[in-house]
Amino acid sequence: MTLAARILIVLASLSGLLGVGLSAAAAHVTGGSLTTAAQFLLFHAPALLALAALIAAGAVHPLLAQIAGYVIVLGLALFCGDLSRRAFSGMALFPRAAPTGGILLMIGWVMIGVSSLLNR
Repeated sequence: MTLAARILIVLASLSGLLGVGLSAAAAHVTGGSLTTAAQFLLFHAPALLALAALIAAGAVHPLLAQIAGYVIVLGLALFCGDLSRRAFSGMALFPRAAPTGGILLMIGWVMIGVSSLLNR
């Protein structure tokens, strides 16, 4: 894989990281909503498909990228699950579920970037 492709993968992962961080900040300002949960799921679905394609193409370190994908899925479950449960029942999934999920999402994005740098 070329250096240019690796740089683009790292920049894409940085975009994902910052997008999650800014979305979390916006959710805190507005109180979060079911719309935020839906958008997170819709935005991350193609990212996970692209990650699977990057793994298949050998563009990223396969094990680290696979773990990154699972970390993102867990982060989505916690973040979106908490926002959804709050929207439907007024109750949290469990204390700090949404922030934990958001942190996991950001870690997953960092792992994707690192997986492109560690790939041979």
